[in-house]
Amino acid sequence: MDIVFIEDLKIETVIGIYDWEKEIKQVVSLDLEMANDNRKAAASDAIEDTLDYKSVAKRLIQYVGDNQFQLVETLAEHCVAIVLDEFDVRKVRLKVSKPGAVRGSTAVGVVIKRKREQD
Repeated sequence: MDIVFIEDLKIETVIGIYDWEKEIKQVVSLDLEMANDNRKAAASDAIEDTLDYKSVAKRLIQYVGDNQFQLVETLAEHCVAIVLDEFDVRKVRLKVSKPGAVRGSTAVGVVIKRKREQD
């Protein structure tokens, strides 16, 4: 299976468990790997035959930016559900990073892998 990826998609959102975090927007970074068979798109050279990563990115930017989360785990599960439910993707790996959340680290976060239930 081929992989279509989006790397370091930065999105501003309200995220955190502390009161001060609920009053500000912070940047989270998403890295996605989406399983996709690219052969049809490669043969036709047509956008309608591929997984349109721009559409995926725009949808996640809209969703994450318009909502609030306490945990990166919750944000990750919701984003993966969107990709699996709204796009023709069977499997997805998502890394959500919250830069600057822990002093001395570049970022903290979660990595999850999910696949669509069999039809």
